[in-house]
Order: sequence, then structure tokens, then C-alpha cells
Amino acid sequence: MSRSVTRVTAWGAALVAASALLALGGCALSRLHTGRTLAAQAQPLQAQPAHPQRRLLVVGDSTAVGTGASGPAQSLPGLISSDHPDWAIQNLAVNGARFADVVHQLASADGGQDLVLILAGGNDVIQLTSEQTLHDNVEQAVALARQRGHAVVLMPCGNVGHAPFFLPPVSWLMNRRSVRLHAVVAGVAQRTGSRYVRLLQPRQSDPFALQPERMNAADGLHPSDDGYRQWYAQLQAQGGLAP
Repeated sequence: MSRSVTRVTAWGAALVAASALLALGGCALSRLHTGRTLAAQAQPLQAQPAHPQRRLLVVGDSTAVGTGASGPAQSLPGLISSDHPDWAIQNLAVNGARFADVVHQLASADGGQDLVLILAGGNDVIQLTSEQTLHDNVEQAVALARQRGHAVVLMPCGNVGHAPFFLPPVSWLMNRRSVRLHAVVAGVAQRTGSRYVRLLQPRQSDPFALQPERMNAADGLHPSDDGYRQWYAQLQAQGGLAP
């Protein structure tokens, strides 16, 4: 990427951030502080049973770490571990990761996994990753994931524009970018034979928009315990954990 394009992207990200702060008004600093606190408290769940029946590798961003949940057990990997205590779970997720960072996570991951679960995309939406760069990063991530495990599951976040953290007009931009994120991920999944779990829903049927206080954490951006349970239900219903 050229320096001029980099400057444009950086300025665009700064503009979105500034617009978000203006739209949020007095709530902005409080929610940002809450978000940082939740991220600092979150710990990615790991599980190493003596004789694992299945090996699961989890990579991604704060939603894979479980930021916003009341504890690791209430995160998405925690819910998986609760239902499958005989599964070994290696979790390399990091708060703030984009798909480019997921590539690095996978590069350091162990091989021989039965399933690789990728939870990412929200930071690419918020930080204005270009569609071409996003596509390339998703392709690279899936290629590495297929080397690490027998099956790959792509589970990008739901509609970022529905998060209470964002108000119009920023939420409208987040909505459009969320739709493009899912289009890119779904396309890569189809071409590579990977599984794609669709969390994107229209506002009139999205639980995160219909019940924002219950489904979202205190920062108005990450899922709550109920939010992660909703995601887990979708992961199961759409066959993401199938053998």
C-alpha cells in the first residue's frame, strides 16, 4: 500500500472516530473507558483435557477472547467447552485484532486441529480496512487455517451498526461496512469449502437491535453473556460445530 493511500485510510479512520465521539456526546468517554476495562479483564478460555476427543483452535478478536462476558466460561469458547468438556481448546485470540492479525495468530498455531474457528471482522469494519485488503487477508487466513485443521469455520460479528455504541450517521456507515464484510467472508468461504456462520440480520429481526440492554455489554459494543449465548445458538444451528 502506498504512503498516500495509507494517509487516506488513517484520516478516514480518524474521521469516523471523531464523528462517533461527536454522535455519542457525553456517553463516549464513559463507554470507551468501560470498553477498555472489559478488554483488560477478559481472558481467552483454554481447555486441555487429558484425553481430548476433538481439538479446536480459536483465533480472532475480542469476541473470541470473550470481552463483554462476565467470565471466560460465558464466552463463546467457554460455552463450547461447557457442552464439550472432552475437547481441547487452544485460543490465540487478541483484543483489537483484524483479519491481518488473525493471519499472524494462525502462523504460530499448532497443526493437527479438527476444527479452526475464526471470530473476526468487527475491527476491520470500524477501522475502515479497504475491501480489497480485507479480501486478501481473509483469503490468507483461510489458507493458513486449512493447513492447521480439517475444517474451518468463519464467524464474523453481526451488524456493527446495530451496536448502541454508534449513533447516526456513524451507525449507517457501520451498517454498510458490516454488509460488505459478510459478503467478502461468505464469498471466500464458498470458494474454499469453509463453513460460514451468518450473524448478520436486518434491524427488525436482530436481537442485538431489539434488546440492546440485554444482548450488549456495558460498553455498548461487545456482546453480553446473553449475546454470546445467542451467537453460540447460531453457531450450533448453522452447523458450525458439526463433525
